[in-house]
Amino acid sequence: MVRGAAVKGRPNKIMRLLAEKYPTKEAVYEQLIYLQSRLSLPKGIEHFMSDLHGEYASFFHILNNCSGVIREKVDYVFGERLSEEEKAEFCTLIYYPKEKIEQIKNDHKNTPEWYRKNLSQLLELSKLMSYKYPASKVYGFIPKRYESVIVELMNTRPEADNAQFVYHKRLLNTIVQIDSGADFIEAFTVLIKRLAVDRLHIVGDFFDRGNRPDAILNLLMKHPSVDIQWGNHDVLWMGAALGNETCIAAVVRNSLRYNNTDVLERGYGISLRPLTTFASRSYPDANPIKAAEKAITMMMFKLEGQLIRRHPEYQMDSRLLLDKIDFRSSHAVLGDGKRYELESAYFPTIDENAADPYELTEKEAAIIADLKSYFEESAVLQRHVEYLYQKGSIYTRYNGNLLFHGCVLLNDDGTMRSVSYGGQELKGRAWFDYCDRIAREAYLHHKQEAVDFMYFLWCGRLSPVSGREFKTFERAFIADESTWKEPSDPYFKYINDEKTCAMVLKEFGLDPAKGHIINGHVPVKVKKGETPVKAGGKAIIIDGGFCKAYHSKTGISGYTLISNSRGLRLLQHQKIADVREALRENQDIESVSETVELQTCRTTLGDTDEGRLIQDEITDLYNLLLAYQNGLIKPQE
Repeated sequence: MVRGAAVKGRPNKIMRLLAEKYPTKEAVYEQLIYLQSRLSLPKGIEHFMSDLHGEYASFFHILNNCSGVIREKVDYVFGERLSEEEKAEFCTLIYYPKEKIEQIKNDHKNTPEWYRKNLSQLLELSKLMSYKYPASKVYGFIPKRYESVIVELMNTRPEADNAQFVYHKRLLNTIVQIDSGADFIEAFTVLIKRLAVDRLHIVGDFFDRGNRPDAILNLLMKHPSVDIQWGNHDVLWMGAALGNETCIAAVVRNSLRYNNTDVLERGYGISLRPLTTFASRSYPDANPIKAAEKAITMMMFKLEGQLIRRHPEYQMDSRLLLDKIDFRSSHAVLGDGKRYELESAYFPTIDENAADPYELTEKEAAIIADLKSYFEESAVLQRHVEYLYQKGSIYTRYNGNLLFHGCVLLNDDGTMRSVSYGGQELKGRAWFDYCDRIAREAYLHHKQEAVDFMYFLWCGRLSPVSGREFKTFERAFIADESTWKEPSDPYFKYINDEKTCAMVLKEFGLDPAKGHIINGHVPVKVKKGETPVKAGGKAIIIDGGFCKAYHSKTGISGYTLISNSRGLRLLQHQKIADVREALRENQDIESVSETVELQTCRTTLGDTDEGRLIQDEITDLYNLLLAYQNGLIKPQE
């Protein structure tokens, strides 16, 4: 049966609701014409980024210059009409309008002619970039306060008629005369940035290493079209915000380890004073930051030991090592049965004679309780976590592509690995869906079992956002680096195989011939010859190391994957200018573009997920029109 069709001569519920929205045949005609025409427009531009890891300055510039797309459009529109210096300055105005205008004012260059010239150029650029969108959508991108005037400017044709030329000129002159040029320039830059990127995908990991994940989320929350695939560092912070004590200890440890405690203390109002006071007494010979890291690390090991013993289904017993320490000889016995010498035998918060080395001391328990209250009561953190739940998920299927941060669990032979959990055998998409559901239960219902599960998602070997066995204890206490190797899921090897990619895409209900897997999580070491494009282009790893801590490993400053109506291309960012450089020298992002896939035919909106929804609406409207024509529903006069 056709979706929305009338049944047995009576209009169904969908028809009645549609008749309320489109009460006349003329209203149906209008919407059908609009929707049918939209399907032929080119698909919108999608940008994919991952593993931002708190690098706000880099993300801020990339978001403002739309990963170089705006500069490309400026080059296309103005060609040789503007010099390279003029185009660079014009681009900087688009990226940072307030700051650039302030600089122009300070240099006494803010003449009426400067405003008219830049408004004309912004208008010309906006017109060209708007051609792939329906007018109604373009109008929705314009800041409401300036909508009527900008719409009028967008609709003028000064090249076609002298009256139009005079009208157009008067509009611009009046804007400048009433001293609103700066406001309209800023409004145009907002429009241009929205026209440049229709959809933004963040494939995980906002947090840790860099010091401003809070600022990234504040900026992203203003973006009108975004989806998020949770990374393991994200679920760690989400778990901490939900009161998971092990996650809280791990978050604090990571912040101390990367010396970015500002995000806790200034960004989220979480005080570390009780911890640092306790740590300085426990480790008097260490500097305050290192002492605090040591103290919270031992609390983390104790807490995760308690949690892992509560949940044998996590299969994480290899992390239970505090009870494997021989304090007298300063050795520990690892999972391979061998004894390894410890770098330090100083464990002031562990009672060697205690029945349970995983039990917190009274002072440790008080510190964790204090931290827990800060995490649960931080309004900013809770708002950010709410946003991550609203916009995020373990995976996303979008326009035929599969987006997830980590891995699909595989066996050593490349087949799907089954996980025994909750009395079920789960693998592939079913395991992803299960993990997503439990993570949401933790947020919605705060069940202890679900809240505990957030820790498993963070670092479990069987977690789809982790996929490797962490060696935190070994790296902290054992000098023998052979013990530091972290076994990873076979997925990270098989991602190079086209048959495996086809299997994964099919598992998630996507067409292996057209779809792509888009991952983050594993930094691509470009300087060592690694490539982000795997399996003949069927999989793309877009973790290029936005975080400065990874620049020495990757040799670059991150990736942006761009999907437009002609295919896929990958931008490899070599150097990202900060705001001061951009304003002082009109510097821009330095990127190398690589075509991943070039299509012979342009992809239209009709080929996308949104297009399929539109086609469903068109079908319903035709059925409503038929109901009007057959008299099953009486249209309003």
